[in-house]
Amino acid sequence: MKIILKKDVEKVGKTGDVVSVKDGFGRNYLIPQGLGIAATRSNMKIVDELKANQSKKAKKAETTAQGLAKKLKDISVTATVKAGEDDKLFGAVTSQIIADLIAEKGIEIDKHDILLDEPIKELGSFDVPVKVGAGVKAEIKVWVVKE
Repeated sequence: MKIILKKDVEKVGKTGDVVSVKDGFGRNYLIPQGLGIAATRSNMKIVDELKANQSKKAKKAETTAQGLAKKLKDISVTATVKAGEDDKLFGAVTSQIIADLIAEKGIEIDKHDILLDEPIKELGSFDVPVKVGAGVKAEIKVWVVKE
């Protein structure tokens, strides 16, 4: 049985793929769950239109992400933190703090999109990668200074 996948299905295929599956798997699982539709001529035309729309949306999202990445590249934020005499921080600079500092500049970034391996625990200047969207990443300069 040939099925057009409406959603990604692990070990079967990605959205829009036409795959051959066993009749029972197609009729009893994929189609009732809304994961696929039968591969008829009319459904193939609909899928072609959906793919064209998805590619347009993906291009638009990528250009938007590129614009945001250019804005972020020019931004540097400063986190003032309390530090001891030997310049050890009391606490750490986390992705939430960095997201709040970026928000003060007028750009909303989710804390989960700031790709810190671990919180910053020392004074200095750091290049922090930020996931902008559509596979685009940018780096912002984060200065950690003593209060």
